[in-house]
Formats: sequence, structure tokens, C-alpha cells
Amino acid sequence: MNLALYLLAIVIGVITGGITSLIGASGVMIIVPILTMLFKVSVHTAIGTSLFVDVIASLTVSYSYYKNGNIELKSGIWIALTSIIGAQLGASFASKMGEGNLSSSFGIVLVLAGLSMVRKSYKEKKDSSDTLSKLVNFKKEWQKILSALVIGLGIGILSGIFGAGGGVMILLALIVLMSFPLHKAIGTSTLIMAITALSSTVGYGVRGNIDFVLGSLLSVGAVVGGIIGSRYANKVNEKTLQKVVGICFMAMGIIMTAIEIIK
Repeated sequence: MNLALYLLAIVIGVITGGITSLIGASGVMIIVPILTMLFKVSVHTAIGTSLFVDVIASLTVSYSYYKNGNIELKSGIWIALTSIIGAQLGASFASKMGEGNLSSSFGIVLVLAGLSMVRKSYKEKKDSSDTLSKLVNFKKEWQKILSALVIGLGIGILSGIFGAGGGVMILLALIVLMSFPLHKAIGTSTLIMAITALSSTVGYGVRGNIDFVLGSLLSVGAVVGGIIGSRYANKVNEKTLQKVVGICFMAMGIIMTAIEIIK
């Protein structure tokens, strides 16, 4: 591997860290295609390496959000607990299961969620309460906990199989089901994603599906991008961040859907 590819890996890492810091999302949609196409890495190794980078990037970003008081694990911990189990199950089934139409379906969900967030950012403060969270109104605490456990299991399985979607799905769950403010939701989701990604990384690492050289280079860039992005994200107001996150969600959703259609 020549110097240009080493530098490219670091640049990709910077972009990945920036994305994680702004929307709490995994960088897999950037890392996996580039590793498979330019670095000639197998898909399973690309996913494993992406998860390895996710751990580093997410820990960096979550620490920055923590310093700004934007992490709350009192509710999110339940998602984290079962996501670890789900991630191990997903990693073990990864070679046996196909994606089907999951990517395109999730892409559509992202587009709709993005539109909703952008629309909400233009509403007056008195109308900006989360309408979706009102539809999912748990009267008892155990109902919210049980729901979080089920959501966490599903998120973990998806993360383990595809190396993607975990961070975004956690973010949506925290916003919709637990009514977290956006800054706190992003900070909390990145910490949960780090835990989930670590569990998946172990699964892929045991099977020899991680390129630690590429992963280290990508991680260096991810740390830089995560620090820079987190400083910006923690300073902007809620409505501006809603617009940024909404636009990113829509872009990611369109890309995921388009890729599935092209296949």
C-alpha cells in the first residue's frame, strides 16, 4: 500500500469522525465501499474494520459531549445492555444472512425522519415538542424499559450483521421513544454505539476479519474529525443542529435506497 492510500485512509477517517460527531451515525457507509473498492479488502473485513473505527470515533465524540453535559444513560443504558447481546448474535449470523430489502427500507425511514426534523426546526418553540413521542406514550416505567430492551436487541443484531444503522437507530429511539433533546440524544447514542460496536468488533476480530493497519490509520483521522465536529455540534443551537441532522439523514437515506435499487 503506497503513501497516497495511507493518506486517503486518514482523510476518510476524518470524514467518518465528523459524521459521527454531528449525527451520531456509523461511518460504515463511507468506510466499507472505499475499503472494498480501493483497498481491495473483503466485505467482512471491511465491516469488521469499520466497526473497529466506530469504537474509536464514538468514544472520542461521546467524551466531548460528556464534557458539555450532553450524555444521559439513565434511560439509554437499557438499549446498551441488549444491544451488546444483539451485536454478538448479528456478528455470528453475518455470513449466513442476506440484507434483502432492509437497506432500502431503512433508507426510506431515514428520509422521512430527516424531513420531520427539518420541518420541526422551522416550527415555533411552543409547537416544537416531539409529536412522535406523544404517540408512543408509556404510562408505566417498565413499559419504557421493556421497549428499550427490545429496541437495543434489534439495533445490536443489525449492527453486528451489517456494521451499519446502529448509531442512527439509537439516536431515533432516544428522540422518539425517550424524548431526549437532540444534543443529549447524539451524545448518548454515540456512547451506546461505542459499546455496541465494541461487542461486534470482538466478534469480527475473533474470526480474523479486521485489518488493524487500515483501522489504525482510519482511527487517527476519526479522532481528529470527531474532536473538530464535536466542538461545532455542541456550540450550535438545537434548531440549527436539527436542520444539519435532518439533511444528513435524508442524504444517507437516499444513498442507501439508491444503492439497493442499483443492485
